[in-house]
Amino acid sequence: MGSKIKVKQPLVVLHGDEMAQVAFERILEMFVTDPLDIQLVEVDLSAENRLATNGQVVRDAIEALKIHGVGIKNAGMTVNRAQLDELLVTYSRLKEHELDKLATKSPNGAIRKGIGGNITREDIPFRNLQVRHPDWVGRDIEVSTMEDGGIKHSANALTHTTGVAKVIFIGSSGDPVELHRRVLRKGDPWLLATVCLEDVKAWSHAFFQRALDEKRDVYLGLKDTVIAGYDGVMRAAIEEIYRNDYRDKLAEAGLAYHYELIDAQAARIVSNPPQRALWGVPDNTTGRKLYKLVEELKQYGIPARKSHVSLSRMSAGGGDQYGSFNMPLPEDGILKVIIDGEEMHARDVQQGDPLLFMSNDRQAIKDWVAQVFRDASHNDKEVYFGLKREYMEYDEVFSKVLLEVRHELAATGTRPPSFMIMRPSSQLKKMICDPPRNALYPAQNLDGDIFSDISAALGGSLATASSIIESTDGTMLFEAPHGTAHDLYLRFAETNGREANFNSSALIYAVANALEVMANREDNEALGTYANSLKQALIDTVDQGTITGDLKGKTMDPEAETIVDMQGFLNAVAGNLAA
Repeated sequence: MGSKIKVKQPLVVLHGDEMAQVAFERILEMFVTDPLDIQLVEVDLSAENRLATNGQVVRDAIEALKIHGVGIKNAGMTVNRAQLDELLVTYSRLKEHELDKLATKSPNGAIRKGIGGNITREDIPFRNLQVRHPDWVGRDIEVSTMEDGGIKHSANALTHTTGVAKVIFIGSSGDPVELHRRVLRKGDPWLLATVCLEDVKAWSHAFFQRALDEKRDVYLGLKDTVIAGYDGVMRAAIEEIYRNDYRDKLAEAGLAYHYELIDAQAARIVSNPPQRALWGVPDNTTGRKLYKLVEELKQYGIPARKSHVSLSRMSAGGGDQYGSFNMPLPEDGILKVIIDGEEMHARDVQQGDPLLFMSNDRQAIKDWVAQVFRDASHNDKEVYFGLKREYMEYDEVFSKVLLEVRHELAATGTRPPSFMIMRPSSQLKKMICDPPRNALYPAQNLDGDIFSDISAALGGSLATASSIIESTDGTMLFEAPHGTAHDLYLRFAETNGREANFNSSALIYAVANALEVMANREDNEALGTYANSLKQALIDTVDQGTITGDLKGKTMDPEAETIVDMQGFLNAVAGNLAA
């Protein structure tokens, strides 16, 4: 490309793990540092370095993003128990009980909260992909969920005064013990949910016995990494019953057991469903949404996707389960919520019952809704909100916020987009089974996590979707929504790098998006032209039928496909960029 394009502002680069990191380093070299005269502010967010620095690098990443305003984040892994044990041997100076939670947990939520950012995920506008969806009509998959407890039977309300909210527990001693406190402002929604652990155990026996009786493989989905004191408690109880009472019986019957995080599992089951299965989703709000989706799919199937799907996920305010306080209760007793000294709710609980207390920030909700409407207005999108206002006062805050934002946008000359409010289950069904031409689906944090993974998987691959995190102060973080490709990395290591298979599309697109924003901010025409050319080169490469193995058979003309490895794909993109 001749002389390098000069870029005034630094670009924040957050490194990750495994095969995604192998690809990321090559992408940065080929498409950033070789053609551009640019300063990179690099932060190593690998799982090992998060542990080695006791989580400090996560804070460093947040600070760098706040200072410089634009960044790219690569996928990173969250360590499991075995990996954590290995790392603790390597870093013997660290003691597990002294570790900061940022050292071992996924950094994604902390970064989003730290910069006050909400996520928009949408398909990369490839023209040559035509995903052949599985035949869902009559598919023999059943969804089982719990009927009682949880968010469905929570105490929830809008705060009528600004003050301190406390979760108080009174056990056998009779003395009130403060379990948790947080400041709530007038208008903030709050919610308290508990699940009877004995009901969880009873449901588990019925669940596994039904699988045996009906000869179905077993799938269990929860979010125990994020909600360890709630979903994690349920998972532990369910899997203890599985090990003690049903593992051998299921094996003798030739039936398999699968556990996976609910977002990943939902994406996998919907896009690549087993022939016959019983899918257990104990959380009844999520379970009922997925039950209704599966019933819709069994009746009508998955239509061909004729338009790109955009989903906005609120994460800046913490919100819902992601920003919750959760733990198992130490003994039988009474649980209370007290706000500004006034008792708002009390309930009887039993030892081991998981509790969840969550709230959200009204101003953060308003900022998100304004972001959703601005995006929809500028891109001529219809908006489909998923809310439970009929029995969830927690969601009622949106009624006034939606009106406020529409009036404020109109006052500034921005045409408010058309929008519709429906139940989250209907929102999910519409997005998958009846998508309009150009729609934006806003969802709160956990729903957004699950819905976006399903949508991305149905789009062909998580590597064919983009992810944008935007904050109200203008901080922008671009990332790939896929993971680190652990299985591909193992093969890469086993072959000393000879087999390097990875779809780099989402990472390339994230780079191009970040450079485009930087070009606009510093009025850099040459950089803007380069960023747009990089996007076009990526899209042209797939248009030409040059694809990685994960997209095999998914183009308009499978006979004309050329399957290449990671470097072959990057070289093809570079060739189109040079042309």
